[in-house]
Amino acid sequence: MNFPKDFIDRVSADGFLGAELLTALNTEPPVSIRLNPHKTKPVLAFSDSIKWCLNAWYLEARPQFTLDPLFHAGCYYPQEAGSMVLDSVLRQLDLTDAPKILDLCAAPGGKSTLIASFLGNKGLLVSNEVIQSRARVLKENLTKWGYSNTVVSNNDPRDFDRLPHFFDVIVADAPCSGEGMFRKDLASRDEWSTDNVQICAARQKRIVSDVWEALRPGGFFIYSTCTFNEQENEQNVLFMKEELGAEIVDIDLPSPIQPGRNEIGNYCIPGKTESEGFYIAVLKKADGKEKNSKWTTKKDVRPMKSNEEIERFSFSEGIDFYQWNEKILALPYVEATAMMHVLSQLRIVKFGTLIGEMQRKGIQPHEELALNPFLLNYDQTIELDKDAALNFLRGDTFTLLGEVGYTIITHKGQALGWIKHLGNRFNNLYPKDWRIRMRP
Repeated sequence: MNFPKDFIDRVSADGFLGAELLTALNTEPPVSIRLNPHKTKPVLAFSDSIKWCLNAWYLEARPQFTLDPLFHAGCYYPQEAGSMVLDSVLRQLDLTDAPKILDLCAAPGGKSTLIASFLGNKGLLVSNEVIQSRARVLKENLTKWGYSNTVVSNNDPRDFDRLPHFFDVIVADAPCSGEGMFRKDLASRDEWSTDNVQICAARQKRIVSDVWEALRPGGFFIYSTCTFNEQENEQNVLFMKEELGAEIVDIDLPSPIQPGRNEIGNYCIPGKTESEGFYIAVLKKADGKEKNSKWTTKKDVRPMKSNEEIERFSFSEGIDFYQWNEKILALPYVEATAMMHVLSQLRIVKFGTLIGEMQRKGIQPHEELALNPFLLNYDQTIELDKDAALNFLRGDTFTLLGEVGYTIITHKGQALGWIKHLGNRFNNLYPKDWRIRMRP
């Protein structure tokens, strides 16, 4: 079956999994997406809805997502169906109306965009990725999803001890041996070994231990992997219970998601669940006295009042504006203080919504504003068909009639980005590192 012999022996001897998992891992994985409820609905071949996640669907076949402008507009996110179980889990937790959530190992952004939809512009989401190149991808995907109560950081888990007892929920989709990747990535089979499983399990314990202090007493820790083995899953949950004093929380998930070994956590197992494979468990930190750390700010980030020029581009209700060097940032006023504290403690890649940058002749609006449906307030637009929209997304310029000035490019009514129209030509302001290279 083109699996490592040790993996075949391990799965075959595991009564919880059984050899039928090996058969399932050699079938085509399902294709699934999650819709952005605040943007244009794509025209795709939907099959069944995913019952453990709102606005989530299986597709009949995998399209060329790169050649769909609405994908680049953040209208939907292709995400593995099993990992969308997080939506059901979050909705069962006893949380405040505006929780502060950390997505610790967040790239490329599937779970972060899901959490952003769950929060609905309330509370705060800090999405972290330790690898710098992956943090840039995370920033792009979260920007396209279009919420202002989000921060992207590029830190090691141990750095979060600077934010003691700060988060109500920490989500850790821990780096793992990747057994759930075996269906779509044949190369991952060659990388698997029993030694690597042990290395991953030890790394996961370190990650959890390093970030534990950032979770407030009584807060929830959501642990997940895309593996099936006990060492990286149930045994690590027991480690959190025994070594960190956490309580395992029972979560009611729909069939065919099944409880883990000894009822610890839950699995989506290929062959039983339409998923590539996923494990998730919820723990609650013991109650205790919370540390009252003084929140700090950065001196070079200054509050500013909305003005006529800002309001020409952006709604200002419920938003605080700040100037950071030449950048104009929009932060939800109810979370601005918390977000400023995060900014002062971590290495930040994205912070709220970047409205634009101050230039000699006025504000140059930014891509983050164009993709934020809650903030964008600008009516100078040009609608493009699919072919022209793809040319725009490639960074091309072409003949385009319109008014002089900054203009929003749209496709099917959905904003894609900015141009600066010059009358007989235009400057394409779509970010260079986002531009697509694929052609039909």
